[in-house]
Order: sequence, then C-alpha cells, then structure tokens
Amino acid sequence: MKYKAIDVRNYNFTEKDKLFLDANIWLYLYAPHKPGDASVNTYSNVFNCILKANCQIYIDVLVVSEFINVYARIKWKLITQQKQEYKKFRNSSRFDPVAKNITADVRQILKHCSQVESGFDSLKIDDLLNEYAKGDSDFNDQMITEICKNNGFALITDDGDFKSQRIPILTANNKLLKS
Repeated sequence: MKYKAIDVRNYNFTEKDKLFLDANIWLYLYAPHKPGDASVNTYSNVFNCILKANCQIYIDVLVVSEFINVYARIKWKLITQQKQEYKKFRNSSRFDPVAKNITADVRQILKHCSQVESGFDSLKIDDLLNEYAKGDSDFNDQMITEICKNNGFALITDDGDFKSQRIPILTANNKLLKS
C-alpha cells in the first residue's frame, strides 16, 4: 500500500504514535545551521509537540551513525573551511571537543528514544540490492523504510527521496507533500 505524505506541521500527535525520526530531523534539532533556517524552527516545533503528546520515538544504529558522520563533517567545514582533509581533522586534537559535543548530543537523542534493530538478518537483501542497482535509491533510505514497515512506524523526514516509499511519512518537505 502506498501512502500519501502528511504535513507534519498540521499533524495531531498522540501517545499512540510510533515514530521513527530520520537523521536529517535529528540534525535540524542538534547540529549547527545557518541563522534563520525555517526547517530548524519547523522541526523544533514538531519535536516539542511529539514530546508533549508522549509519542513513542524509535531509533536505529543506522540513524545514529548517519547523524554522527554528517554532524562531524558539518563541524569540519565550519572549523577548517575544508582547508584540511577531513580525516586529518578527525585525527587531530581540534576534533576532540567536536567529538565530545556530538557524543553529548547523541546521548540527549537516545534519552528520547527506544532502540530498535534493523532486522538485517531477516531482510530480503537481494530485493534491496536489486532496487539499489537501478541507481535511483539510497541504500540507507531503503533500510529505514524496511525498519518502519516491519515495526509499524511512521517516518518523520525532510528527505525528498522517500516520495515513493510505502510507509506513513510525516514531513514539511513540499516535494514529498506534492507527490
């Protein structure tokens, strides 16, 4: 069954909601952004509604990994303006406070979430790889879709690549809302 994306700004959250937040949402909530970024404000308001409604929030190691890696690269770009290779930066003493900040943010995120496994061992991996081989999908997005399908989660994301997935999607992304 294909779902139509729902505008997360108008969604009435309840404690019965089982939500899986994509890494981009956690990045809007915790990573540095340009001042006045409307998406940061939107998803911060949404997250407050989720917390007030006592929704069930789930997370997988895949999202934690994406969050950590993207956040570290954001900080690398801000600190070095890409004048130093990322791996050299990551292995330098300049990265130590960055790693500590990211770690603290991940711990904050995990306080709001229940951890869930990807179920990799039971996936139809050949089907996922065949889909990926077509060149129009992101493998991590495919895994997130499977996690949501297998656990009855609604996905909150701002990633337009989820437009053709067969899971409930809550978003403020107009590309998803129009598809």
